[in-house]
Amino acid sequence: MSNIALNIEELSKTYPGGIEALKNISLKVESGDFYALLGPNGAGKSTAIGIISSLVTKTSGLVEILGIDIDKNHSLAKKKLGVVGQEVNFNQFETVYQVLSHQAGYYGLSSKEVTKNTNYYLKALGLWDKRYDQGRNLSGGMKRRLMVAKALVNNPDLLILDEPSAGVDIELRRSLWDFLKEINGKGTTIILTTHYLEEAEKLCKNISIIDEGSIIKTSSMNSLLNELESQNYLFELRHPIPSNLDHSKMNFNFICENQFSVNVNENTSLNQIIKFLSDNNIEVVNMTNETNRLEELFLNLTNKR
Repeated sequence: MSNIALNIEELSKTYPGGIEALKNISLKVESGDFYALLGPNGAGKSTAIGIISSLVTKTSGLVEILGIDIDKNHSLAKKKLGVVGQEVNFNQFETVYQVLSHQAGYYGLSSKEVTKNTNYYLKALGLWDKRYDQGRNLSGGMKRRLMVAKALVNNPDLLILDEPSAGVDIELRRSLWDFLKEINGKGTTIILTTHYLEEAEKLCKNISIIDEGSIIKTSSMNSLLNELESQNYLFELRHPIPSNLDHSKMNFNFICENQFSVNVNENTSLNQIIKFLSDNNIEVVNMTNETNRLEELFLNLTNKR
């Protein structure tokens, strides 16, 4: 197996009328990675995914899945790939079990493998009790889970998720995160697009940001987050700060008598704040980072263009 799950070189897509959706983008995603591909609406994410999954015809460039050129060996490349699109695309009148078993059958799996994989993903994604229900009777969140199961039923090496948790409640979203982390830990390469930037920050190891058809940033998630120049923290104290204590240099913004926020930047470090509180015997009950770090960086990068 190639150690590069997805290789894109100089990929372009120009639609009729001269609209350039992708402008010579290049991207490498290593096998086993959990990768974020982020960008505002209309940036080119869905076009790129459409080309990778052979739903959109590229204008020029190279796309390889696990070292397999999608133009030269289309069928083999597709066997390595699972895609969860934004739209529900299964037969609403089939039962949940039929949706998965029929999808598995398309890949030429034996009847034994079809049964094994179908049962496994129904249970893994919490759909077992719904296996005899028609797809149209599922909740929105359950339909999203079924979409994920459908994309995985052939055990692909590369899974692409396009807004997988859109419209999903918090409980379902968190359980989906746990499942994705689990299969990634077992070796499945995952590429995620999402508007929930907290989701990308928690799950992904590496990231590319696309805007106006061009890749404008590629980085590890940790390196990117370290570029943030300031962050806002909320402190909750056991008791109010004594009124005679001089805290003017700390720039505390008091919300109530025992709760304040403070901006941590190059002039005021988190260590300085904690040391000040400790030196003055002020007990901290809770401290929360209020800044959505990835969101701030994302906005900074895309607004500069």
